Amino acid sequence: MNSLTQKPPVAPAIPLLVGMIAISFAPILVRYSDAPVSVQGMWRMLFTLVLMLPFAGGANLRALKSVRPADWLLLLAAGFFLALHFLLWMASLSYTSIASSTLILSLEPVFVMIGAYFLFKDRLGRKAMIGLIAALAGIAIVGAGDSGLSGDAMTGDLLSLLGTLAVAVNMLLAKRILARVPSFVYSLVVFAVTALCFYLYNAAAGYRMTDYPQREWLVFVLLAVVPTVFGHLIFNWLLRYIKPATISMSVLAEPVGASILGLLLFGEAIGVWQLVGGAFVIAGLTLYMRAEADNYDRPAEARGHAAAGPSGS
Repeated sequence: MNSLTQKPPVAPAIPLLVGMIAISFAPILVRYSDAPVSVQGMWRMLFTLVLMLPFAGGANLRALKSVRPADWLLLLAAGFFLALHFLLWMASLSYTSIASSTLILSLEPVFVMIGAYFLFKDRLGRKAMIGLIAALAGIAIVGAGDSGLSGDAMTGDLLSLLGTLAVAVNMLLAKRILARVPSFVYSLVVFAVTALCFYLYNAAAGYRMTDYPQREWLVFVLLAVVPTVFGHLIFNWLLRYIKPATISMSVLAEPVGASILGLLLFGEAIGVWQLVGGAFVIAGLTLYMRAEADNYDRPAEARGHAAAGPSGS
């Protein structure tokens, strides 16, 4: 039996669907902005923090004050890798298609699984291994197709891959931190550190951080509200009520939803290589998530590991 005994105030399917739709808009909003991606990322985090601050008092403030020095170091590292993820992944959208970039990003739980195997000695089942191989084969197919398009497409695929590795590191750190720190406090501190990293990067690069037209400020606010608050914060809240593996299935929604939106809004056709590779990725991730769900349903002492919730875009 698992420990998820609380009854949610609403049917979990409703906020889960809202979150899945919300994260699909992240690459679309990034494409609509002409500001440097590091400036977009900074304001995305800052506006998210503004929306979170009214809820930071009371028990959350007491929990923040009780964070141990060792956990502060982990929180700083988690914020740095989240900033690195946003920087690399958002930059990838300037080079490769939305479909390719988000398909590669959906490999996040696979990289988390690999990292957990080496760092935490988490066991790897046969189903999960087959799913991993299928998902990686799918990304290889997408990359092979993009290599025939242009060098820029391959650059974008590589940036997305590196950004996915960065967010996997962030999730491995989160797995360690969230055992002792409430999810709201974790998100608040990590988002603040991420915003600071972006500020330092923008200052060093000489990017202007203000004096943008109204359209850009609207995109910055929407990046905070739609994929962050209505996406990732909802997923963090759902961890109290449903299986992490169920929430992690949301990573499959982003490449599908974002690719459809990219086709409708930017006329980005989805190629044969992307369709074939995407089928491998989604099939592999589905098999992996099912293996994780089966593992999560087993008694705690018999589990290999518990899946982390998504971070994504």
